[in-house]
Amino acid sequence: MTASYFDVDGTLVSSNLMHTAVWYMANDINPLRSAKKLGRLLSRAPRLLWAEFRDRRTFNEMLFECFRGTSEDRVHVLADEAYDWCMKGNIYPGARDIIKRAKDLGHEVVLVSGALDFLLARLAEDLGADHYVGNRLEFHDGYATGKLLRPVVAGPTKSRLIADHARDNGHELAECFG
Repeated sequence: MTASYFDVDGTLVSSNLMHTAVWYMANDINPLRSAKKLGRLLSRAPRLLWAEFRDRRTFNEMLFECFRGTSEDRVHVLADEAYDWCMKGNIYPGARDIIKRAKDLGHEVVLVSGALDFLLARLAEDLGADHYVGNRLEFHDGYATGKLLRPVVAGPTKSRLIADHARDNGHELAECFG
């Protein structure tokens, strides 16, 4: 079976990792903690900008530190709302048609993004994608540590993860699209 791999941010949706991270920070259960997280983000903006241009993996790791201390159930309870606010309304016109066309051709559709897995799951379901490859938060004792589980989906690792997915699912990369 042939597969079609789609990058998400800027390809299928106009939003990016920053939108959802800021949304989660602004919607912490504790308004004071929200203000602290947003303030910390602003103070780190120059370092985030530097990381964005130098190393996407470092940028992702720095950005998702904002989840530190957030309970796992809170992350998942807010996931539907975060998806609706940050991604669903930002799906490009035509994105659904592109996915449908790939499916009609018999392709397995895989979304690939540095976004977090619990948001990609919702996008994949909404668009009718078969699989997704995304970043995963580390949780310890029910709370996010602010760290991403390895491998971090960014930069050259993203290409390797696509190749691994293709191999593990019996796809020849030469026959895949993406």
